[in-house]
Amino acid sequence: MTAVVSSHALNAVDGSHAGGIAVRLVNLDTGETLFDTTMDDGGRLVRKVAAPEPTARYEMVFQTGGYWESRVEQTHGIRIVDEVVVRFTMPDPDGRYHVPLILSPHGHSLWCSTEHG
Repeated sequence: MTAVVSSHALNAVDGSHAGGIAVRLVNLDTGETLFDTTMDDGGRLVRKVAAPEPTARYEMVFQTGGYWESRVEQTHGIRIVDEVVVRFTMPDPDGRYHVPLILSPHGHSLWCSTEHG
């Protein structure tokens, strides 16, 4: 059994892809880090997660602070949001869990979708 966790991040200031953001997925029930990686230049992430626990709670952390630090002209030197955290479950161990983000220096919008395996 293998689930797929994916994401796509977009910069709401200029509509570009928000690439290079560090992302970590942790099983909150065990404390195990399942991946600690970086989104590609196109702001995309796709990772396989072997045998996720259907009743476990997971936390995905997007480290957005560094992304905005490199875009001072878009933030006018000020940003409030340093990271985006989403907590979710993976009830289908063969499912696909997609967490797209729209980012700004002061907020974000995200949603989760799932496809069953």
